[in-house]
Amino acid sequence: MSTEVFFTQALVYLSAAVVAVPLAKKLGLGSVLGYLLAGVAVGPFGLRLVGEEGQDVMHFAEFGVVMMLFVVGLELAPALLWKLRKPILGLGGLQVGLTTGLLTAGAMALGLSWQEALAVGMTLALSSTAIVLQTLAEKGLLKSSGGQSAFSVLLFQDIAVIPMLALMPLLATHTAHAGDGHEAAPTWLAGLPPWAVALAVLGAVAGIILSGRYLLRPVFRILGRVRMREIFTAAALLLVIGIALLMGRLGLSPALGTFLAGVVLANSEYRHELESDVEPFKGLLLGLFFIAVGASIDFSLIAAELGVVVGLTLAIVAVKFGVLATLGRVFGLGLDQALLFSFALPQMGEFAFVLFSFANQEGVLTPEITSPLVAAVALSMALTPLLLVLNERVLQPRFGTRTADDREMDVIDEENPVLIAGFGSFGSTVGRLLKAKGVQATVLDIDSERVELLRSLGLKVYYGDATRHDLLETAGAAEARLLVVALDTPEESLALVETAKKNFPQLTILARAFDWPDAHALLEAGVDHVFRESLDSSLRLGAEALTLLGFRAFHAERAAQTFLRHDE
Repeated sequence: MSTEVFFTQALVYLSAAVVAVPLAKKLGLGSVLGYLLAGVAVGPFGLRLVGEEGQDVMHFAEFGVVMMLFVVGLELAPALLWKLRKPILGLGGLQVGLTTGLLTAGAMALGLSWQEALAVGMTLALSSTAIVLQTLAEKGLLKSSGGQSAFSVLLFQDIAVIPMLALMPLLATHTAHAGDGHEAAPTWLAGLPPWAVALAVLGAVAGIILSGRYLLRPVFRILGRVRMREIFTAAALLLVIGIALLMGRLGLSPALGTFLAGVVLANSEYRHELESDVEPFKGLLLGLFFIAVGASIDFSLIAAELGVVVGLTLAIVAVKFGVLATLGRVFGLGLDQALLFSFALPQMGEFAFVLFSFANQEGVLTPEITSPLVAAVALSMALTPLLLVLNERVLQPRFGTRTADDREMDVIDEENPVLIAGFGSFGSTVGRLLKAKGVQATVLDIDSERVELLRSLGLKVYYGDATRHDLLETAGAAEARLLVVALDTPEESLALVETAKKNFPQLTILARAFDWPDAHALLEAGVDHVFRESLDSSLRLGAEALTLLGFRAFHAERAAQTFLRHDE
């Protein structure tokens, strides 16, 4: 691809996103549907600004799903993941098992052999991790009980892709096809006996866990000393890309590998910094992925086989919706949360493109079978945001009890009411006092050595530059009540105050000032609670000096308080 063609395609995709997404958001349809409509508009069946190369773009943009799972993993500490074991294994396992069974039976009723029907059933049982998580997060529903249940099912589905890929070659009944040019590279484990494959897979997983716990922290600490944001961003991307490539060459899911790495680093002091560094790339690649999905919808096939494709789409969505609604109620979800759970997951997912392509290559399915199914997959993905809008605007107002369910999930929500920026001698005193009274605070500090020392003492401190808007957002500034500014320089303090006042106006800011000019600058910036760091200690010393000179302690203390009032 020439440079000019590359830039032309980039211009088309970016222009489509910039125009379509704000319009979709304004109409209340969400960004995902905006991206999908943008893809339809610029694709081969719209303005024809992009053609068959859209498939190449999709393979590249699927990396956005990998990054998304890494960010999700960073939000899930191992203890929290253990708490979700019941919905992950129980709810996720039953959803995949029951849906596969029902869809397999339906495919056999349509005349497919049991091998073909099982391949189709397994593939269509999966839902779209990218669309569901992005849409739920955008609507603020990811931490509701229905959102957490949807996440648990999606996580199990991502894990289930591995045995599905292993089972596919055993179901072959046709001559293998050459593929479409996107087949995966041979894995390192090809030709090894099963026991060696199992050992290699376990070794890779153990390597990711051990590296995350014992190797990555020292590396990030060294990079933190450099204090160059671009180096830390490069390290974050290197981590995600490296794990994705490793898992791919082992024949495993790259998304699962990066999710595991995120979970291992969820308790790390670098969690918020990593999340904010990866977030922009994740968002752009996911947007590109959704545009590519929209552009790949084969409207000519849909028009030629309208009844077949639409009928398949509606039938599959109905079967999955029924299974989800039943399981939601069985696992104790309230009616409104069961509806959210059911409307979020009835579509087919992005892994269907991979599995159907693999099934063609291995001779499990023929293109005549997979072509209408691929069109149904893309169509169902495009319908998902509309289904969620239908649930939100029509059903939830009638059956909504979301407040109670959200309150129930407060146990899982780790956002704290206080943010402390800077944890030196000043900030640490504030933090220890709050902790002594049972008030939890999220602490950010840019000094990697200080962060490591404090964490070794049992204090929960995160590495990161608190003056950055994206880092404040990932640390929970939108939900916090107080921001304590205790940074090392007046310039950093002012920068943080300006960022916080602009983006998080609900925060009450308490700021440490170094001297009179610094205090005046903070007051002019809109800080109502300014504390000069040397004032209290100076007054205490002065009062003690008066006492030693013969003044009564009461008079010395009163003199200090009078001086403080005049000073303020």
